[in-house]
Amino acid sequence: MNIVLASASPRRRELLEQIGLSFSVRPAASEPSVCGLSPEQTVCAVALAKAEDVALAASPEELILGADTLVYLDGEPLGKPSDTEHAVSMLRRLSGREHDVYTGVALVGGGRKLVRCERTVVRFRPLTEDLIRRYAATGEPLDKAGAYGIQGRGCLLVESIHGDYNNVVGLPLGLLRDMLESFGVPVL
Repeated sequence: MNIVLASASPRRRELLEQIGLSFSVRPAASEPSVCGLSPEQTVCAVALAKAEDVALAASPEELILGADTLVYLDGEPLGKPSDTEHAVSMLRRLSGREHDVYTGVALVGGGRKLVRCERTVVRFRPLTEDLIRRYAATGEPLDKAGAYGIQGRGCLLVESIHGDYNNVVGLPLGLLRDMLESFGVPVL
């Protein structure tokens, strides 16, 4: 099967390239708004909607991969910040605390659908106001859920993680491998 990534995320592309997967990119036309669901249900619903959107115009040989990642703190999702001050506010809230990162992964193709979720717990170091502002000024937080990128300079803010590091980047590769193999796509 030909794998199609239903995302424009450069981080997801890099992760798929890292494991040697051959794929094409065809981002979903839109991202649905989902309310009133648990974090797991939310990321799974959005990942599936993205994959199904792209699958509408897919050929029978294509396997569509959709994913969605959200950061949760105190039961509230922290999306992408709207500007630098919003990023500063989010980073203040994350300082010295644990938060959850959820990624929903969906595969659609061959008349089948499979959706799974991964959760990783991340603990931030206590951050000074100066450090928060210097990091926000780099611009790195502006296109990332939770206002940080663990794969970039944001790694300096993290004290520990419990779970899949790649999940925090945006795609849990171990989970994805299991899912792909259930579709008969060997990885490695």
